[in-house]
Order: sequence, then C-alpha cells, then structure tokens
Amino acid sequence: MIETIVFDVGETITRDDRYWKSWADWLDMPPHTLSALVGAVVALGRDNAEALRLARPGIDVAAEYRAREAAGRGEHLDESDIYPDVRGALAALQHAGLRIVIAGNQTVRAGQLLRSLCLPADEIMTSGDWGVAKPQQEFFVRVREISQAPANRTLYVGDHPANDIFPAKAAGLRTAHLRRGPWGHLWADTPEVVEAADWRINDLMELVSLIAG
Repeated sequence: MIETIVFDVGETITRDDRYWKSWADWLDMPPHTLSALVGAVVALGRDNAEALRLARPGIDVAAEYRAREAAGRGEHLDESDIYPDVRGALAALQHAGLRIVIAGNQTVRAGQLLRSLCLPADEIMTSGDWGVAKPQQEFFVRVREISQAPANRTLYVGDHPANDIFPAKAAGLRTAHLRRGPWGHLWADTPEVVEAADWRINDLMELVSLIAG
C-alpha cells in the first residue's frame, strides 16, 4: 500500500527543452548541437552538465549560471514547461488520499518557480534547498523524512535509472520508472531497470489506476 508518491522534476514533471535551449543561446551555439552533446553524455552514463563542458572546455558552470541570472537570462518556468499529464495525475492521486511530493535535482530558484505554478502537491523541494543532490543517499534520507510515511509505503517516480530508480531502491523506497525524456527512453527496457523498478510506466496517468485504483 502506497501512502506517499514523490516525483522527480526534470523530464518527469517538467520538460527540459527550454533549459537546454537557454544554455545554447547563452553559449551562442545551435540548440541542436548542445542537445546532441547532452544525448552523447547521457548514453555514456555521465552527468548532463558534462555537455556544457564539451561545448565550452574549461567552463565554470556555476559562474556562468550566476552571470545568466545577472543578465536577466536566468531560469524560467511557466505552464508550457509542465508535461500535459501532470496536473491531472497529481490532482487525482491527491484526491485519492495520497501525499504528493515533488523533489528533484534543481536549484533553489527552480524550486521557487515550481511553487509559483501552484501544482497539486503537498510539498515541493529541490536539491538546492537541501544542499544535497541525487544520487547521493542523503538526498533520499531527506525524501524519506518529507514523505511522512514508511519507506516501503513511499513511491519515488523518475526517468533516470542512475539518479532516481537505483538509489531510491537502495534507500528502501518503492520505485516507478517513467519512459520519458532521453534517459527514460534509453534505459527503459534494460534488465537493470526491469529488475529494480516496481512499476514501469509511459505516463503519469497510469499511476492513477495502478496506485489509486
């Protein structure tokens, strides 16, 4: 029996299109080039920030992030960045009595922007808020705390096996792998994901029948 569902953010709740296009514009390069580099590092199992270091060797990502903010070209999220199944699925799950939490590897600013969208969620937190990021186990300790339910009654939903499914499983949580975004599609049918994920889903509305039903 699941009491709390915790959702990853990037490519689970939000699309990453705008994020990477904004970086391509800032680095003055074609968006397709940066997207291809992101795909390459994803396929190699490396952190997606490596795509920025391939695009501009020696880049200080944190310093460039601050420069973007200072120039008024920083992070932005609005309704168009939210996947179309998100509001309906979260609202239905919440209506069924489940506690809904959103927690992923995002900045403090991204957390503020997410909260401003008034999504059907009881809590929205980011790695920036907590000062610890996935796949570190300390992140999932925080997830267990904010869940307010036993680990085996908490479900973590995400697209990235190495950042979401494997460490969440190691923390004793139930897991659902979402076939969405490059990470979700690339590894959806690998034996490791098939073994680790309690459920494998193609969209968030499937959770309404699987969990709430």
